[in-house]
Amino acid sequence: MLVRLLIKNYALIDNSDISFHKGLNMITGETGAGKSILMGALGLILGNRAEGKQFFDDTKKCVIEGYFNISNYNLQSFFQEYDLDYELETIIRREIAIDGKSRAFVNDSPVTLNTLKQLGERLIDIHSQHATLQITTEEFQLFVLDSLAHNEDNLVLFRQDWKELKRIDKHLRDIKEQMASANAELDYNQFLFDELEKLNVLSGEVKKLEEEQQQLENAEEIKRNLLASNYLISDGDQNVLSLLKESIQQVQSASKFLSDATSLVDRLQSAYIDIKDVSNEIASEEGNVNVDDKRLEDINSRLSEIYNLLKKHRVDTEDELIAIKDALSQKLLIALNQDEVLEKLEKERETQLTKVTAITAKIHDLRVETIPKVQKYVQDVLTSVGMPNAQLKINLEQLGVDKINSNGCDAVSFLFSANKGQSLQAIQKVASGGELSRVMLAIKSLVAKSSALPTIIFDEIDTGISGEVALKVGEVMEDLSENMQVIAISHLPQIASKGTAHFKVYKNDKDNKTYSNILLLDKEQRILEIAQMLSGINPGEAALQHAKDLLGQ
Repeated sequence: MLVRLLIKNYALIDNSDISFHKGLNMITGETGAGKSILMGALGLILGNRAEGKQFFDDTKKCVIEGYFNISNYNLQSFFQEYDLDYELETIIRREIAIDGKSRAFVNDSPVTLNTLKQLGERLIDIHSQHATLQITTEEFQLFVLDSLAHNEDNLVLFRQDWKELKRIDKHLRDIKEQMASANAELDYNQFLFDELEKLNVLSGEVKKLEEEQQQLENAEEIKRNLLASNYLISDGDQNVLSLLKESIQQVQSASKFLSDATSLVDRLQSAYIDIKDVSNEIASEEGNVNVDDKRLEDINSRLSEIYNLLKKHRVDTEDELIAIKDALSQKLLIALNQDEVLEKLEKERETQLTKVTAITAKIHDLRVETIPKVQKYVQDVLTSVGMPNAQLKINLEQLGVDKINSNGCDAVSFLFSANKGQSLQAIQKVASGGELSRVMLAIKSLVAKSSALPTIIFDEIDTGISGEVALKVGEVMEDLSENMQVIAISHLPQIASKGTAHFKVYKNDKDNKTYSNILLLDKEQRILEIAQMLSGINPGEAALQHAKDLLGQ
């Protein structure tokens, strides 16, 4: 519900801080006092676009904040989807800079207007006489039936099963498309696969072959370098090993007279052993290097085949060739085993469809059971609010399984007639704005008993009614507010008297400037306001007494 609305520097409002009651909040005031400004400010935090610059003071930015208690709205998934911080008291802020640029925030996180609009629709429903009401949409009509039929859990299960059915259907379509493609390209795919299968390229093979190729192409130079190295170490007249051996003997002789030289002898002997091992390994490596023209020819041929296939398939690595071979193998497998694959998928789809149709049938039956209750309740309320001849009939048609959608397998239509002798037709075609408003009021007062609805704002829906009918409309609003927050803008004292909290919008002039203000009325102020609505600016004793009567005082 809307807990608090803070408006700074907007239109004729300098600074206004309004705390709303959880029940029925009435807003009254003379025409032009600023009620439309209040609605405009609310619209901005609900995602409406800022039309031009609307500043009380052109040197300051405009800020509008709405504080909402969202504990009963189950919006955690919405906040998670849009990566927003979920707070039980959520703050929506809209800022309009001096240059006209607008920014929006939810719990201090910046959001787009589209995100703000989607959140706003879940928090406040603005219900005006001239607006195209939700009641004309099939989605809302089904929501009404499902709320009263307590279909919430069934719909959750249905949507899970329906989502799985759609996944299977998509998989089935993809497989059929792959089959058609595989059949059309079977011979060519078989040729490509055989070519890759015959080559049987291995991961990392090219690098190994290229290294071996380099070795074979330079085998003679490698052997020559290794032989020369070993000649210097062990085979030459003045080789390293013989010189090192002589050095060891010299240091050993010195060690007889120099004790510190003993460790030098050990180190020289260790170096001698290491260098001798290196010499043996060089000799071994030299022996392993062969000049093998046949092997080099085989490697060049193998690399050429791999290079050609890499170029043919426009890839860079053996792993990509292996992936292509695996994909071709899958296509061939599908083509060769398509009947078996199709049969398995068709059985899986049939099983899932059976689950979906069973739950949609249950949802349908519960909706059907609810229809008489909705029709009777709406009929009773409409009679009480001055429409005794109005009729509402709900047609619910169970559709074929090929027309299943996110709301089940039903098509619904609210048929309406306001007068005797008038045939029932789709409500959006025959109901006037005022009639739609009263039908919606009746329906929402019923739905609110079983569902957590967002705050509803009635924006002057009392046009064209008066007297006892107005009193009854007020009573319906009062009844509605027992289960949800209601904010109503009204010109009728009979309706205004029903509020739990009563706000007055008024204008005053100060320092050659007009201000629009909103005031929460106390008991005495409220009596005076109702009396003025009854008889004018200077109400007499009779009007004041009538106001007290309306207020139950």
